[in-house]
This record gives sequence, structure tokens and C-alpha cells, in this order.
Amino acid sequence: MAIGFMILQARTAHDAVPIRGVHVKIFDPYGNLIYTLETDENGETGTVPLETLDKSFSRNPNYFGLPFAAYGVLAQAEGFDSLFISEIPIFDGETAILPLALVPMQRFQKSPSRSELFVGPPAVTMPAERSQKGPDDSFYVLRQVVIPNPITVHLGAPGSSAANVQVSFPDYVKNVASSEIYPTWPKASLKANIYAIITFALNRIYTEWYRARGYNYDITNSTAYDQYFVHGRPIYESISRIVDDIFDEYVRRAGQNAPYFTSFCNGTTAVCGGLSQWGTVELADRGLTPLQILRSYYPKDVEIAEAAAVSGVLTSYPGTALKAGSRGLDVEMVQAYLNRIRKNYPAIPAITDPAGEFGKSTKAAVTKFQSIFNLAADGIVGKSTWYKLSSIYTAVARLAELDSEGSSLGIGTVPPGSTLRQGSRGQDVITLQYLLDFISEYYPNVPAVSQDGIFGSETKEAVTAFQRMVRLNADGIVGALTWNALYDTYQGIGQSVPQPKPEPGTVEYKVVAGDTLWSIAKRFGTTVEAIQAQNGLKGDLLEIGQVLKIPSAQGAEISYTVKAGDTLWSLARAYGTTVEAIKRKNGLTGDEIRVGQVLKIPV
Repeated sequence: MAIGFMILQARTAHDAVPIRGVHVKIFDPYGNLIYTLETDENGETGTVPLETLDKSFSRNPNYFGLPFAAYGVLAQAEGFDSLFISEIPIFDGETAILPLALVPMQRFQKSPSRSELFVGPPAVTMPAERSQKGPDDSFYVLRQVVIPNPITVHLGAPGSSAANVQVSFPDYVKNVASSEIYPTWPKASLKANIYAIITFALNRIYTEWYRARGYNYDITNSTAYDQYFVHGRPIYESISRIVDDIFDEYVRRAGQNAPYFTSFCNGTTAVCGGLSQWGTVELADRGLTPLQILRSYYPKDVEIAEAAAVSGVLTSYPGTALKAGSRGLDVEMVQAYLNRIRKNYPAIPAITDPAGEFGKSTKAAVTKFQSIFNLAADGIVGKSTWYKLSSIYTAVARLAELDSEGSSLGIGTVPPGSTLRQGSRGQDVITLQYLLDFISEYYPNVPAVSQDGIFGSETKEAVTAFQRMVRLNADGIVGALTWNALYDTYQGIGQSVPQPKPEPGTVEYKVVAGDTLWSIAKRFGTTVEAIQAQNGLKGDLLEIGQVLKIPSAQGAEISYTVKAGDTLWSLARAYGTTVEAIKRKNGLTGDEIRVGQVLKIPV
């Protein structure tokens, strides 16, 4: 028997929050329990070996059996619904990286429910014909090729009632490649297929193939129309490494900007006018490069181009790899990203190098980051590491922004005085949009919305998706039932999902109007000088929204006067404690607090 490998990762909010302590059971193809594991502070298990078939079977187009062994996984964690994933393909010599997409329990949910996911074989084994259609002159065409981040995928055929999910574009490509072909194929074959997958998706985006027809998604997962995508499936390391390097590159014809319509089929049980997936294996074995393979199926003048931009990132890759000895603003940005990400992933070591200098501690932090996120751990910030840093930083920073807005909104259980629907405006709509936006970080089938106070079609779409998820009447109207479900989901996330801890011996405090260093020091039982030293402050000036690290004695407590908008949950998050600890300290039996009430907060 040959050996393949699997590693499991429990993370949420677009990888921003690792989930520690998830209990994982792995079952063999006969249903026997063979491993019991637990995720660490990075939300992942160790890599485990699993028996499978020899890779020669997955390289032979005339072998009509399944060239892999299929395993099952059960994941359970306190505060989350359980998840069972069946028929996970394990290939000889390949590492399957399985994301455990755990869903936080709702606030009043008494026990976890169980969801099930079937992965199954890649599409290359399927005999069905593809009827992929390309654009014609009647379709609107965008001005430039931009990588969509995220991309919205419809989990069914066009026009079906299936759900939509939003995923990052690199993760989408990794999923499709892992769902379409075998990861054991030669590297040139994998790369040619991945170029075709990237370009097919970008062609749908560029021509607005579905948006122009009035659909609210970019592409489907139906192999009859598009390419295969299985939400929550494992990604194979060989595929992941290639995608990280080329996710913003695509196929076009010389002299043109548009992504070429790269149709494809398996080339054995289904034949088409585009790329043959099995045919790429033979061509790679003959020594052809990925571009030569592509030119064997598409026009001879096709070339590889780089997209004009990647949406959803703060700064584009500087074009030159950063490594030990590098200096400048780009290095300082990498250090800033890593220092923020480290709050959520404390295994990343602290950076002690001067700002803008790529020294030993910066290299150590980069290397650990690469290891956690399945990149080549070489300590060099190339394109793949740069964009992964930007992606994770954007995710963790976005959560921080959402948290602060939620605290200021004063979200409570009482629904708005009027029903909210398309056309509504005002503060209640802003609160609704905040709730939807926050929930969308943990539930990919709920789209994110702009918090502009206007209940437009975007907000209605998100409300409808949420109602469908919690099994309410999906009418896009927010009455008491929908509002209470939103609140329970929001509170459930706060109670279930682990939050990043401040540095030992400190708590984090966000400055509000009226604060001074003296008043903050008095509140926390410390001194102005200690706060200044902890935060590198030269004077007494503070900015509203500024986050301070406050030195505090272990086991200490402070007295806090409740302000408008405060909740036990927001106070627990602000002071690095729990709702239960505050209630216990103050003898509270419920969640209700009132403005002016003085609470003892353990820190």
C-alpha cells in the first residue's frame, strides 16, 4: 500500500481566527476509527499518514477505478455545530489540507447540530459531457482584467435555488483544481490545467456572463456550464503551491487583453474542442512546458499575462522579493502585518528588528507565517507570501473594525420600532448592515454589505440569504423574528469563537471621547507613566479609537460605569475577560445592564 497524508485546519472568518481544541476523529474507508486528534493554537492538527493506492493508477487514463482511498472526518468543538465530512480522497505522496468549516452555535441553541459534507471523486472521473458556452458580442466587457477577491460561487446550476458562497479567488482556484483533476499529475500538467481554470473564471468575470443576465453571482459549480467546486473540500499541497504562485496570471491571445475562453473536458469519456485534462498528462510526460501544452489545444498565439490588479488587498506586490538584508517601506509594511496577525496567531515570533530592516527576527516571523499557511517556509517574501500576508491582515483588521462599530451601535435584543425593508433608511439600517457584515465573516453564504444606512438590493440579498440559512421565510424583510435570529447569531459568534488575547500582563483598551491618560490609569489601577512606557507615548495626547495596552496586575479588577451602547459581551471583549466572569463578579443572573450602573470587571 502507498501512503498519503492529511492535515486538518479549523479556522474561521477568512482564516483570521484559528480555533483551538477542536476534537477530530478520522475514519478509514470501512468506517473504523484510526486517529483521534486535537487542533493547536494555530487551529491545525499534525500531519497524519493514511494508506491509499499507488500513484501509478492516477496517472493512467485507461484505469477506470478510483485511484485513491476515501476517508471520513468528524470534527467537534465547544460552542460550534459538529461537522462530518465523508469520501475524502487521499492520494499517494500527496498532502490533503482539509479546512474544518465549523459553524458557531446560536445564542440559545441548547446542543450542537450536525452538518454533513460529501466530497467524492474529482470531476475528471465523471463521464458527463460539458456544454460550456463562451461569450458573444452581446455581452458587456469590463475595461481591464482584475482578480475578484472574493468571488461569488453559486452551488448549483444557473437559476437553481442553491446557495451562494463567497471565497477568496486563490482559494476558489485551489478548490476547483482539487475538484477537477488528480494532484499526482506532473507539475507541467497541473500548471496548464490551473491556467485554464483561472482563465475560465476570469472570462466569466470579464464578460459579466452571469451578472449581465441578472444573477447575483459570478460563476456556478455546475460542470455542465462551468467548473467543479465543492465547498469545504480538502486542497492538495501540490496544487496549493502552484496556485499561490500564479493565481493572478491568465491566458490571452497576443495583442488582446480579454481572458481567452479556456473550455476543457477530461478527454477520455468526454471529448470537446478545448483542453483535454488527460491529454495534458501525456504532453507533460513528453517534456512540454505549460505554455506549450496550452498552445496544443488553444490558438498558437496564446500567451500568459498578469492581471492589472488584485481587488481586496491594500498594496500590490512590489515586484521584488524581500529577504534578509532588505530595507525600506515594504519591509516595514511586512513587519506591521505580521505584528497584527501575531495577535491571532501567537506562534508567530515577535519582531525585534528596527522598523524597515529585514533581520533575523523578521525572517523567523515570516518563516513561521509561511509554515502556518502552507507556503514554502523559506523566510523570503515573494509574491505568494506577500498576497497571503495582505489577505490575512485584511481579514484580522476587518474584524477589529467590525467589533468596534458593534460596540458603538449598542446592539440589543429589542427589534427596531418598525419593520425594515428595501427603501428603509437610518440608524436601524446601519445596525442591520453591521450585523449582516459581521455574520458574513463567519458564514460564507451570507454576503457582506456596505454600511451606508440605505436598505437597497444588496442589503435585501444579504437578508434573504441569512433568512434562508436560519430557515425563516426568505422574503428579505426584517421583522421581529429575523431581528432576533440576527441577534442570536451575532451573540453566538461572540460566545463561541475564541478572541485574540492581549500580551501577558496587559489588557487592551480603546480610547473614547473624554478619556485622558490620568482617568484611564485611575480606572485600571496603574500610572500614567506605566501606560506611556507600555505604548511608547512621548506625551499625554490621545486619539478617539486609539488602542492602548494597559499594564495590569494578574487577578486585578476595575470599576466601570456603564455607558450607552455597552453590553456584557462588548465589555468582556474590551477587557480581555468573559461574560460569565463579569456576571459572577457582580452577582448578575441575566445579560441586562443599565446606563450608569457600576460594574466590577476582572482583568
